[in-house]
Amino acid sequence: MILIAESGSTKCDWVVLNSDGTEYKRFSTMGFNPYFHSASFIYEELSDNDAFKVVGSSIEFVYFYGAGASSESLKDIIKDGLQMVLPQAEINVDHDLVASAYSTYTGEPAITCIIGTGSNSCFFDGEAVSEEVPALAYVLGDEGSASYIGKRLVSDFLYKKLPTEMAEDFYNTYQLDKDEIITSVYNKPNANVYLASFSRFAGKHMQHPYVKKIVREGFEKFADIHIACFNNCELVPVHFVGSVGAIFHEILEDVLAKRNMKLGQIMRKPVDGLIKYHLEYLKVLEAYKV
Repeated sequence: MILIAESGSTKCDWVVLNSDGTEYKRFSTMGFNPYFHSASFIYEELSDNDAFKVVGSSIEFVYFYGAGASSESLKDIIKDGLQMVLPQAEINVDHDLVASAYSTYTGEPAITCIIGTGSNSCFFDGEAVSEEVPALAYVLGDEGSASYIGKRLVSDFLYKKLPTEMAEDFYNTYQLDKDEIITSVYNKPNANVYLASFSRFAGKHMQHPYVKKIVREGFEKFADIHIACFNNCELVPVHFVGSVGAIFHEILEDVLAKRNMKLGQIMRKPVDGLIKYHLEYLKVLEAYKV
């Protein structure tokens, strides 16, 4: 069996394929990011997972794509954790940017962007994935992402800059004070996921002018930094992967149109496109013919 996984910082989608390419099972776990999670943590989380207990011994090949897996040392953290859970499997680990490029590939060169918990962009010509500017994560970057929107909501709430009706709903929804928020952001793990969780509140109020404003500002920053950096940004399609781009797609479409950028696909979850790419282009089933 083949296991394909696409992991953001919040959630990981797993799909198990039979040796003939048909789907056997799909399930989700928490997301794993080597900046925040050790190999032993990954092992502990997955070894106790019911789905892994059922299919683990049958997995022969693993293709894992994850946020933060941007260097060999970071990839090794993920690989080591998975290898402890699946000792018999051949494990391949790559960056989530590669997954986004593969999942949106239609046979022509394109720019592919991630706007989910975090944000990033790349260019894929069908052969190689390349970046022009780095992703700086939630403290310095992640423009337009869920963590960016959540950070803006939380800070405006604490600064008493949220519109009155939204501030009241925010407090009634979360019952948080400054000390609790500061502790969660600065003293607890996974602050990026914590901040990103507040983006659901923005989704609830997506028609409010305040929400439209902060989302637009985030998307404009993202486009000017992470798309305009490519010399061919007005010539090739620009695809998007991730929940935030999908939820606020109307604002995203307008931001790109005003910059003469050609919007391609907006894909909430890349895993289905990822499966198709592995079967059609990477031909992962060939291993069973040897």
